[in-house]
Amino acid sequence: MKNKYIDLIEQTFDFPQEEFRVEDNELYFHNIPLMDIIKQYGTPLKISYLPKISQQIQKAKKLFNVAIARSDYQGDYHYCYCTKSSHFSFVLEEVLKNDVHLETSSAFDIFLLETLHEQGLIDKETYIICNGFKRPQYIENIAKLINEEFVNTIPILDNKFELDQLDRNITRKCKIGMRIAAEEEPKFEFYTSRLGIRYNDIIPYYEEKIKNNPKFELKMLHFFINTGIRDSAYYWNELSKCVNLYCQLKHICPELDSLNIGGGFPIKNSLSFDYDYEYMAEEIIAQIKMICDRNNTPEPNIFTEFGSYTVGESGAVLYSIIDQKQQNDRELWDMIDSSFMTTLPDTWALNQRFILLGVNKWDSEYERVFLGGLTCDSEDYYNAEAHANAIFLPKLDNEEPLYIGLFHTGAYQESVGGYGGIQHCLIPAPKHIIIDLDEEGEYTTKLFAKEQSHKSMLRILGY
Repeated sequence: MKNKYIDLIEQTFDFPQEEFRVEDNELYFHNIPLMDIIKQYGTPLKISYLPKISQQIQKAKKLFNVAIARSDYQGDYHYCYCTKSSHFSFVLEEVLKNDVHLETSSAFDIFLLETLHEQGLIDKETYIICNGFKRPQYIENIAKLINEEFVNTIPILDNKFELDQLDRNITRKCKIGMRIAAEEEPKFEFYTSRLGIRYNDIIPYYEEKIKNNPKFELKMLHFFINTGIRDSAYYWNELSKCVNLYCQLKHICPELDSLNIGGGFPIKNSLSFDYDYEYMAEEIIAQIKMICDRNNTPEPNIFTEFGSYTVGESGAVLYSIIDQKQQNDRELWDMIDSSFMTTLPDTWALNQRFILLGVNKWDSEYERVFLGGLTCDSEDYYNAEAHANAIFLPKLDNEEPLYIGLFHTGAYQESVGGYGGIQHCLIPAPKHIIIDLDEEGEYTTKLFAKEQSHKSMLRILGY
């Protein structure tokens, strides 16, 4: 009878997979023996596997460049990393090994870029796409970059008032972009994105405020769908509207030459994940080319701003199961040695699913469980996986602890959870290690952050 945990996974999914395999009943993640990591550092533990970041970037660059070649598309492709997905220095250092550009969201992002420039990781030719609603400090910082001859800094107008503020602060000729306020999916509580300028105002605003202003050169039209790049009628309709608007604008604005389609490539959140990246890249390029040809318009350069796609699949969080509680006749609760609200806030804030797997005991029988965190908050739990909204894990015994991992957690969780700050119920932030490969292809580990101490929390709280 096949009732072991490994039997369940192999019968439910196509397993092993590219980044997951099992050896001697223990899980390997990108060929890293996770039990060895746990024995060295303990749990709870956050890990960042840097080579995956470069793999993702190179994959996307290849997808779009191949699509451009196959379609005889005349524009170029530029990969930008969306810094808000993860601002860590080790992430940006890995990202910038790959000849890419950057997208910012706030004033403090610019201070980060200045540090990268001082370290020689970016130069004044790097494209810096400045998104977001811009308060005075953000405007001043963007203007500082432009005035210091960061020649490819492109502030994207999010509203009709930012241009005047930029005009007062910038002292030299400047490239700018405009963001379209896309329509949201029908299921949203509102119809139009709060970000950007509405479709019908783009061309009149250009003619009134930009066309005859010698300081500004409109180079980019920016378009982003909140739900991401998906093969749906909604996405293709919004893309078509955007490209048609680009063509109309290009006919009266010859210097316009770039279309920014934002981010939105998804990341793998289940072992059954199925997304045809190649088809989507080729179809996006083909659709843009077709609409441009129909409007007798030169194809634009394409910019993307991939964030979660870049860094998400590089991360994981490892926990111990420290106890099991039988709360009624049907519900078994496995209690982890940390808090989901502290370490993976999107699990409760957005009902985000991550890949969940046991790390050891793959030869044990499995059982259905719920996972509970250590806080006294009713929302500190995780019970959504691919198995019909249930979680199955190896049964506990007295011989050795059970360890589990949630994978592809590398985007947003640290910033949303307040990394290094005050944690819910004062549950400390866990250790964080960086895993890399040396020249021989052997993995190396480095402690980036110790487990948060009570003294650091009390200091923040003013004690």
